[in-house]
Amino acid sequence: MKYSTSLKQNHIFRRLYHTSGVADGYMVLYARRNRTPYNRVGITVSKKLGKAHVRNRARRRFREVYRLNEEQFQPGWDIVVVARSKAVEAPFDALTKSYLSLAKRAGILKGEGSR
Repeated sequence: MKYSTSLKQNHIFRRLYHTSGVADGYMVLYARRNRTPYNRVGITVSKKLGKAHVRNRARRRFREVYRLNEEQFQPGWDIVVVARSKAVEAPFDALTKSYLSLAKRAGILKGEGSR
């Protein structure tokens, strides 16, 4: 991720959970401005979705979707993605389409009006 860093602090995750998110069958996306020139991205996968190798695979896939489309996102946002159970078995192109459509609805893609 060239223009982004990982989001690791629990208090930032909690702050984002209190914002209004956008959701579909694969994930919930929360976004909030962060006053920095780069994005911070966090991914949450619950233990309900499967064992560690399943959760790690889901995390890697979401991270890769973001990495491949990173230049489409406006800088200066905290983004948290919460995986849903359908995301575990979803094809990669469906995850990509879902991620980008939710980002567009949240107003964090370049060329989109921010909320």
